[in-house]
Amino acid sequence: MTPVIHLLLLPLLFSIAGGKDLEEKKGPFENTELDVPEGTPVQYPMYQFQVTNPAVNSFRLGGEGKEEFKISKDGWLYLETPLDWSRENHYMIMVEALADDEVVDGPVYVTVNVLDVNNNAPFFNQSAYTAVVRENNPAGVPFTRVFALDQDDPETPNAHLSYSLVSQIPNNHDIPLFQIDPNTGEISTTETGTQMLKARIGIQYGRGEDQSIDALKTKFIDYCSVQKIPFEENPFFTCVERAEMRRRNVNPLEDPDYTLTVRVQDLGGASQTALSGNTRVHIVVQQNLWVNPGPITVREHLKETYPLLIAKVQSNEPNAVYTLVQKERELKFPFQITEEGEIHLTEELDREDKDMYIVVVFAVDTDENQVDPPMEIQVLVEDVNDNAPVCANEESVFEVQEDEPAGSLIGQLLAHDDDQEGTLNAQLTYTIVSQDPPTSPNSFSIDTASGTIQALRSLQRREQQVYNLNVRVTDLVFSTECKVVVKVIDVNNKMPLFEKNDYGSHTLAEDTPVGHTVLTINATDADDPDSGSSRIEFQITAGDDDGVFTVETDGTGVGHLVVVKPLDFESSATYKLQVDARNPEPLMTGLEYGSESTAFVSVSLTDVDEAPEFSLDILDVNVPENTTKGSVLLTVEAKDPEGKEISFKMDGDTRGWLEIDAATGEIKTKDKLDRETLESFEVTVTAFEKDNPVKSSERVVSVRLLDVNDNIPKLIETQAFICVKKPEPVFIKAQDTDSAPFSQPFTFAFAHGKKSPNWELKSVDGTTAKLTLRKSPTEDKTFTIPINIKDNAGMGVTQSFEVRVCNCTELGYCYMAHDERNFSYGMGPTIGILAGTLGFCIIAFVIAVKRGNKGNKKTNLNEEEEERNAIM
Repeated sequence: MTPVIHLLLLPLLFSIAGGKDLEEKKGPFENTELDVPEGTPVQYPMYQFQVTNPAVNSFRLGGEGKEEFKISKDGWLYLETPLDWSRENHYMIMVEALADDEVVDGPVYVTVNVLDVNNNAPFFNQSAYTAVVRENNPAGVPFTRVFALDQDDPETPNAHLSYSLVSQIPNNHDIPLFQIDPNTGEISTTETGTQMLKARIGIQYGRGEDQSIDALKTKFIDYCSVQKIPFEENPFFTCVERAEMRRRNVNPLEDPDYTLTVRVQDLGGASQTALSGNTRVHIVVQQNLWVNPGPITVREHLKETYPLLIAKVQSNEPNAVYTLVQKERELKFPFQITEEGEIHLTEELDREDKDMYIVVVFAVDTDENQVDPPMEIQVLVEDVNDNAPVCANEESVFEVQEDEPAGSLIGQLLAHDDDQEGTLNAQLTYTIVSQDPPTSPNSFSIDTASGTIQALRSLQRREQQVYNLNVRVTDLVFSTECKVVVKVIDVNNKMPLFEKNDYGSHTLAEDTPVGHTVLTINATDADDPDSGSSRIEFQITAGDDDGVFTVETDGTGVGHLVVVKPLDFESSATYKLQVDARNPEPLMTGLEYGSESTAFVSVSLTDVDEAPEFSLDILDVNVPENTTKGSVLLTVEAKDPEGKEISFKMDGDTRGWLEIDAATGEIKTKDKLDRETLESFEVTVTAFEKDNPVKSSERVVSVRLLDVNDNIPKLIETQAFICVKKPEPVFIKAQDTDSAPFSQPFTFAFAHGKKSPNWELKSVDGTTAKLTLRKSPTEDKTFTIPINIKDNAGMGVTQSFEVRVCNCTELGYCYMAHDERNFSYGMGPTIGILAGTLGFCIIAFVIAVKRGNKGNKKTNLNEEEEERNAIM
């Protein structure tokens, strides 16, 4: 293999004064690779080829970049023109050694890598942005985004951009109301901004309500006493009118509520030498009528006339259509909503059936497009005391050893109330109403609040073995009685004994399933049968810190050692378990459990070849659609439990946008992403053992593309007509394939930015404008009107809209006079013309064929003549 020399030429070492520097840049006549920073001075000698052939007296360049580079007769390669990384990032130059213009050595090839220097400042794709934010916009939820570019190398810090807010105007209290994501440029409100941002006060209109000046006059009369002064001369009305018109037609560029200055810096903004760019974001705060009225509280079993109004919502779009759905999938959904946004309850509620409902309100336009985000409203059902206490058991049985001292715990009676917990409706009181057989004084007491029963004296088994108690449990309204049985049992003076204390060693495969029984153990107890003194419980007290095993038993002395968690040879290959047998009842005073009540079990695991394991179960990635080709989106991490070498593969990328590094798990872009083509998709990443691909695991990676403002609003229709005698407004509609905040609402304006004496243009909603003819022309005429349409971020162009103003027929279409219509022939003449034309074409074809044959003969003769002349 031909050796490659790799030299890094730094701009700070461009002095060629010393011989040592020259020596460092010399090398043999062979393939060479040079790294040259852009901005290297012209005529700077980069490298000198040294040849051994004494006949060589010059060199020649070829291939790429021969105009940018020159070579001297003594072999010095130098720059002829400045290098620019953004224009070309590498060159492949061919060099030949000559002796009097004859090649005597080579060619060899010089690869010149142009190193990027941070000499391009980042810049925004717009000099100014416009945005709209609603009142109470959730903190941290973006409502707009700025975007900047940098022509430096995207793989270096030179193009690593960071966004920041420089200023906020106005900022009277020195409190930031907005924030920006330094990585994405997304702008959102702060917690304080969510609370403090207020829109300009305006008139509220209901669904379908007229918003004309006449309607405004009506509202003015409703709120103010009737004045004898005409509206046009009333300064109060004219002030309200101007404010309302200004609010409706606000232009963020001309009359913003807030203006933000945004800075973008390269080098991640972490260096004093970082280059920067600035832009402004003009923000208008819009009124937010879409306010959640919840939580709503409704008392259960409420005796009212249904449907019952419980709340009302109002969309920011006056003509919105409301729908109501339930969040949970329940058969019962006793709610409905009217077209005015009134939410009604259709029947009585029962808190014990369901204590809370979540209703979701949708507001859409006539095209089923959402005009406000879905609203979740909680409906809480208020409790009333309509349930009696219920005993947990039909009969509660407790055991107590004889000779226990007074005050000993017998047990706790359990009862519950279905009314709301934590309220007086569910607070229970316990009282013993009878004891059988009776004693004087009583042998038991009960805590009125907790239901805890205690012995009032030492009980003797020979006096009475069983006591029956009736306990009344009450709430504020209802009561019930519970039965309690107290058994006096013998003293626990015998310990459980294992049949053997060592159950030997047992071997399990690492993939033994959970629930597998390893072995059965046995123990006995000589105390009274069917009592707490003879019941045996097994506990693993040592050797199983992770709780991999347990002993299941029914208390009769038979236990089953069971696997309850997955086994892992790599974590723990052996277990030595200590199992203790114990009674629920305490041992007699002075008696302690001994070694006879303890047994040991050894468990060994055998290794099994397991599939690779991923470090994360959920793999989601959000990426801007303009991400540079070759960028790393995500590194999938996995490892093999046995430490074997693994590899990765990826399936499901139908668009061919991504690729995965089989060795590292890096998922990169290999083609341009486009959110408008596909907003989100999933790919499946498989990690497998290289030597045994059957051992594999899969994870689904969800990719969501973030929108950038790469589309402008476009007119859906570009032509229309208006009838002169009955002029109706023309509705202009536009669409933008970007998503919020880079799409609607659109702004419509005449291209010249001024009002027109003949036309009026007003926005109707976020996607539509109304074009009205003010002055009719004297004759039919077609007008080409330039209309500038911008999206929510202020991006757009001027587009032409043609309107023909004409006299119309009774059906409402443009009338066309006779002299404007095209002249047409009858059926007979038309057929004759077609026949004549066809005949002419046939004749012309025959003549052309004959001339072609003559021409071919003549050509052949000429060619033979030329051959004869060449031979002669």
